[in-house]
Amino acid sequence: MSIFHRALDRLADCIWTGRKVNLRFTAEYRTACYAVPIIKKLLAEGADGDAYRVALIPWHEAERPPYAFYEGDTSRCRIDGPLQEAGTDLLPLGGLILSPGVTAHLDPFEARALHEKMQQAIEGVIRAWVQDYDLTARPPVPEHFDRRRADRKAKAMIAAWASECSAPALPIVPGNADDCCSGEHEDAPCSACRKGPGHD
Repeated sequence: MSIFHRALDRLADCIWTGRKVNLRFTAEYRTACYAVPIIKKLLAEGADGDAYRVALIPWHEAERPPYAFYEGDTSRCRIDGPLQEAGTDLLPLGGLILSPGVTAHLDPFEARALHEKMQQAIEGVIRAWVQDYDLTARPPVPEHFDRRRADRKAKAMIAAWASECSAPALPIVPGNADDCCSGEHEDAPCSACRKGPGHD
């Protein structure tokens, strides 16, 4: 394609942002069976498509295929694939840590050690959450759910919580330590309030 045609194509992208393009791919059948549903989700219009595309930003930033990605408030780390066979073990090719004032590339053994430590930390947090909220007392439910119904319920909860948060802040009223929000700053909801309306 000539420089002129490339320039016209870029100009068309700017002017006709809503235009549709046809994409054609050639892939092995087994790969296509796996990839086509993912591609359809990535190309979907609306909030779902946006969310899927945003989730893949780390893929574009990485030189290697990310095997795992962990993110905190200001720090993040990436474990790089593809995994390599080393006898009976599987090792990543490396990793990356980004933290305030730190950019560190990890070798395969450092990356594996960090990955294992992150998995242990996540397992501990999940188990603690299960215990703190007594989730074992709840009846088991199917992993999959009615998306439309669940989304409607979740959005209603969020809207109710947002309307409560936008209400004028009440001054701090000394009370029993068990009272909701007692002793908290007037602009800061208690941990129960952060869960949404309907808490005790």
